[in-house]
Amino acid sequence: MGNGLVSLPPRNGRPLDPTNLTRRFRRLLHSAELRTICFHDLRHSTATLLLEQGVDLVVIKELLGHANIGVTAGVYTHVRLRLQREAMTALGNALDRP
Repeated sequence: MGNGLVSLPPRNGRPLDPTNLTRRFRRLLHSAELRTICFHDLRHSTATLLLEQGVDLVVIKELLGHANIGVTAGVYTHVRLRLQREAMTALGNALDRP
């Protein structure tokens, strides 16, 4: 732990080679008939989904391992702005109801 390596080693007990991880990930995407994305994109997808589910930005920051919440907030500003617009639309709709 803490060495930057994936914690589940392959059968031979050695650290995973990033190239092999990428190759395996792409094969899985292809076999599932999904578009090709970078393995790192999973971090962004996870953070976006958590944010959209109402998870506090501080919790997401901690999960991602960001030292500064400004990094997390800056990277996911687009999601936060969209959620704010949706919230304001929902409020407007509620106020328009008789």
